[in-house]
Amino acid sequence: MTLRKNSVRLIETDAFPFEFISRLAEHESWRKEIHRPIYHIHKWWAKRLGSVFRGILLGTTLPDGSDLAAEFYKVHNFCGLKVFDPFVGSGTTIGEAHKLGFTALGRDINPVAVESVRTALGPMDRKALQDAFKKLSEGAGKQIRAIYRSKNSQGRPCDVLYYFWVMQVPCLACRKPVDLFSSWIIARNAYPNRKPVVQILCPSCGAIFPGMHGQESVTCRSCGLQFNPLMGVAKGSKATCSHCRQKFSILDAVASLHSRPEFRLYAKLVLASDGTKEYLPANADDHELYRQCIHRLQGEIEHGEILLPTLELKDGYNTRQALSYHFATWRNFFNDRQLLALSWLQREIFRIEDAPARAALSTLFSGVLEFNNLFASYKGEGTGAVRHMFSHHILKPERAPIEANVWGTPKSSGSFSNLFRSRLLRAIEYRLAPTEVNGAAGGNAWLCAPPFSGQIEQRWPIDGHCANRGIYLSCGDSADTGLPDASIDLVVTDPPFFDNVHYSELADFFHAWQQLTPRGNPHATTTRSPAEVQDVDPASFAVKLKGVFQECARILKDGGLLVFTYHHSRDEGWKAVAEAMLGAGFIVVNSQPVKSEMSVATPKAQAKEPIQLDIIIVCRKRGMSEAVTPTVAEATEAARGKIHRLQAAGFKLSRNDQKIVVFGQLLTTLRSLDGAACFAQAERELEQVESPMVAARTQVEFDFR
Repeated sequence: MTLRKNSVRLIETDAFPFEFISRLAEHESWRKEIHRPIYHIHKWWAKRLGSVFRGILLGTTLPDGSDLAAEFYKVHNFCGLKVFDPFVGSGTTIGEAHKLGFTALGRDINPVAVESVRTALGPMDRKALQDAFKKLSEGAGKQIRAIYRSKNSQGRPCDVLYYFWVMQVPCLACRKPVDLFSSWIIARNAYPNRKPVVQILCPSCGAIFPGMHGQESVTCRSCGLQFNPLMGVAKGSKATCSHCRQKFSILDAVASLHSRPEFRLYAKLVLASDGTKEYLPANADDHELYRQCIHRLQGEIEHGEILLPTLELKDGYNTRQALSYHFATWRNFFNDRQLLALSWLQREIFRIEDAPARAALSTLFSGVLEFNNLFASYKGEGTGAVRHMFSHHILKPERAPIEANVWGTPKSSGSFSNLFRSRLLRAIEYRLAPTEVNGAAGGNAWLCAPPFSGQIEQRWPIDGHCANRGIYLSCGDSADTGLPDASIDLVVTDPPFFDNVHYSELADFFHAWQQLTPRGNPHATTTRSPAEVQDVDPASFAVKLKGVFQECARILKDGGLLVFTYHHSRDEGWKAVAEAMLGAGFIVVNSQPVKSEMSVATPKAQAKEPIQLDIIIVCRKRGMSEAVTPTVAEATEAARGKIHRLQAAGFKLSRNDQKIVVFGQLLTTLRSLDGAACFAQAERELEQVESPMVAARTQVEFDFR
């Protein structure tokens, strides 16, 4: 199949049904790991929805006048067309392109991203995986389960679901250790209005007893102490010493230490053989078992039996807070029992003979890390119990971390055995029978693609020769792909936006363990690169994004489209992307608003006006579009129409949602960088009115060419 150079595609027109795609996207976003499990085997940031990218790919290929809603659920085979994604991330473009029969090429500068996509889309056999898992369960699994055992209140042996720890720092006045509890409630239900029972820790004797949500005064059933369970010793950046009552700065107390703070084991949640759970204080046996783990870990290290991460944290916006608490190495992020259990598990995975099974289980192991470390916390009953370490976009030290059972039980959260079933096996099922979200019912009711091939091509096609429906992955700078000129039909991607959140700084957490694997790079001390596009400085972001877009222009056929999704709440974010796009030789022929993965709220700018939309930006090479350049008035009128269409479809749009629809449409007016001032002027006008659409009606013509 070939695309005619000057043919107008559906996505270039205002007839593109973004309302239909948005409804599907909203349904998918509620349970995205169920609807598209292949993109959720491993952690990556800012994942995009498969429904949106299927819609984009169809829109870039189908001619104007096509019925996308009807075509969406058909089996397609765009044989011979090549799609390139220069920012692979979690692999959404590649997976959706493969389902539609495209040849899919993906490149990313971060090896953690590329490796997870290689696993998700590469060879994966259910029987081989289940056989390997069974062997792991009988070996490392048995060892791990033995170090997560205790007794319930009747003295019967049972599994431990979770151990509860608290960070300790020395009081600056009396130097005695202070437990940094912000409250004495250690567990609550995710839905307290329906299930108001909470678990309370006595600050005097350490007993645990039930109370009711919202109670401000309780009496310990063991020692009789009366206290307010909502008032702990730590509040914000300050703490009050529980011994001398002196108030002090927590960070100053941490600074007085020469290593990361200590943690005290104080409680456990046990699971009896009949399935009942019980919160109990940690006892002498629990502390003795932990001491045994410490000694065993040291012995295995001394005898060279296990491998542990050795990489140090590097300074950066996302790592600075962890470094300020003396978390100097990635190994510091785990307690000794976690290190022992994880190293046993990784060692046994290395010994699996079947290479694809070993690779898949290694990636799963890496995914388990985010739930099993000292930065994970307890969400409570009624939902997944473990809050993973990346719930904040900075590495924020957790004052009351939870230690989950690494191997897990049937009622565990974030464990290896549970994620094996919920991630790997579910991904295999999806690959065998790919489904699409049923917009009417909200389920997965449509089989719309043949099974995944499960094959990643071994060579990067620098000669331009590609297998039909082949998948090609490469790790490196997308400003230099090595691909031939005019060899790609479509570029579809989701670039990073300039922000404080640097994925590579966070991905180093996984890299520290992945570099120990047979496929890892033992010489790379970080996944950071000077060439990575993500940047806090808009000018630097624009320059590096332009470099990637220039390469895309070189390898893209003259009739091809560059389509990418983007959102940003501030005008400089849009000016930067305009500079990159125009500087690379592209113009925007249209923009389409669509529901994004979730409502996002970056601190102050969006706390009250969250963005729930992405803008699909549709570009052609300069000189390849016959469309007439719209005026600003025409662009804002088009934006108003699209906002009204979304509102008529039932979407409630915030001020920032409406603003980015306007900004996206303003891109279509630009033919040179002289016009980029329109974003700042629009920003000023939009801030002065209650609704961006009021501004659109009163806008003056901007001075641009």
